[in-house]
Amino acid sequence: MKRLILSMFFLMITHLLASQSFYRYRFEAPWSLSASIGPTQYFGELYSLWKYDEGIQPDWNVNFAVRRVLGTYIKARVEGTYYQISGQDPPADPRSNREPRNLHFMARNWEVSAIGEFYLKPVRQYNITRHFLNFYGFAGVGVSSNEPKAELRGEWVALRPLQLENNPYEKYIIVFPTGIGMKYKANVWMDFILELNYRWTLTDYMDDISAYNVSEFYQDLVKDYGTNGEGPNPDRLRLAIRNLDFYRENGEPDVDKILRNGGRVRRGSGLDERFDGYLTLNIGVELYLSQDIWDNWILRNRLKEKRYRFW
Repeated sequence: MKRLILSMFFLMITHLLASQSFYRYRFEAPWSLSASIGPTQYFGELYSLWKYDEGIQPDWNVNFAVRRVLGTYIKARVEGTYYQISGQDPPADPRSNREPRNLHFMARNWEVSAIGEFYLKPVRQYNITRHFLNFYGFAGVGVSSNEPKAELRGEWVALRPLQLENNPYEKYIIVFPTGIGMKYKANVWMDFILELNYRWTLTDYMDDISAYNVSEFYQDLVKDYGTNGEGPNPDRLRLAIRNLDFYRENGEPDVDKILRNGGRVRRGSGLDERFDGYLTLNIGVELYLSQDIWDNWILRNRLKEKRYRFW
């Protein structure tokens, strides 16, 4: 009889501890923070993966986001991204006939976006019952800075103020992030993230190139350059035309040759895609702001472990 009572007692204690362990995490954590990093690929007049075989020419980006559960399958997020994009002619596919242009650019921009995420499995759940694997799609709208630069005589020169094509464009542009992602539950309060995100834009000047050639504005470029670089803004011609066939031996533009050619010096790509864009592939972590996150934090657990260690 005593053994039966003791057995029942231990079973009750075990059940109570298990229940407490479960109910400890039985709450929703609608807010979360995430951080991620990964490569960035630009698309525009200086790079086209879709039409030509040009390989991958990645740059980089870092991303921080705040998320909030809105519905059973929906989250909203506000994020900030710092990214670099670039493009250059030398590695171009020969079929594109871009190499003789000798153009290049580089930009480091900020982006802020508001995005809606739509999940395959429910996200409004208790932390402990969150799905171990969940896929999602997303779309949103944001604003990005737009500051392309090119190297001239060892220095990176901001291109937007120079208006190389006589067509001013904005310092800030509208972007439309769209993509897919996957989350893997690492533990009660953290997920691993893998996300592919393409930003559509409404500008053709992320790389400072749009016109197919300089025939419509070459006379203004020559006027700013002068005969031998003594004009009011000679760098406009130097940066707009980099084709070595139109340069003299001293490294300066050959004004007479440009004039005789009527400005038919290629600049743009002639691709059907009108606007520029960029793609990111990020990996990162999402931290759920649960009420017991401090008790689960690995540093806290290590401190507790050392506190009660006597050997």
